[in-house]
Amino acid sequence: MNLLKRTIPLIIAFVMGVLMAIQYYVPHKLSQNLLEVVSRWDRIIAGFAVFIGAYSLFHLHWTRIRRKVEGWGYSIFVFFGAAITIIFGLLNGGEFFWHNKQEGTMLDWIYYYVQVPAGATIFSILAFFIASAAYRTFRARTRESAVLLIAAIVVMMGRVPIGNYISHYIPAIADWIMAVPNLAAKRGILLGVSFGAIATSIKIIFGIERSYLGGGD
Repeated sequence: MNLLKRTIPLIIAFVMGVLMAIQYYVPHKLSQNLLEVVSRWDRIIAGFAVFIGAYSLFHLHWTRIRRKVEGWGYSIFVFFGAAITIIFGLLNGGEFFWHNKQEGTMLDWIYYYVQVPAGATIFSILAFFIASAAYRTFRARTRESAVLLIAAIVVMMGRVPIGNYISHYIPAIADWIMAVPNLAAKRGILLGVSFGAIATSIKIIFGIERSYLGGGD
């Protein structure tokens, strides 16, 4: 029985993986209908995944509060913020609940006056960490790091008006760096990521990778 429970998901993953891989190369109406049906099921499953993610989030923070681990007081704001957002959404949520687009709803107020300022605060704090990491990275200890430092300075100078004031060659060199060496490295990274995704997909289809089932075997 346990073997059957482990085998059925593997068979489903194999069949659907092969079907969707073939579907991409078959421009037939049946193939397009299959894609539409699978896409509809994908949206339904994604909706359930949102609820599972919310349950996991609340369970994690409730455990932190119950055990009173370090920083558990911040977890209270997760429940507080979720409760306020749900209440505002039910009372005056706009399009989702009342089927007509409303401007200036309570959810709009939460987004523009809570979410946006909080996001801006987080990103402004991250700017200092980025500057610190850039300082440690761009120290010219080797020839490679010196080339990286010079290229970074040229690109940054070419993206601000002062670089054009110094010389009109600086923006042109910055554009060349972004269009040739940087693009070549970017394509190499994208190729590596693509090959990795293909290899992982093949391992999932043939049952070699089973971590998505909740186990390592």
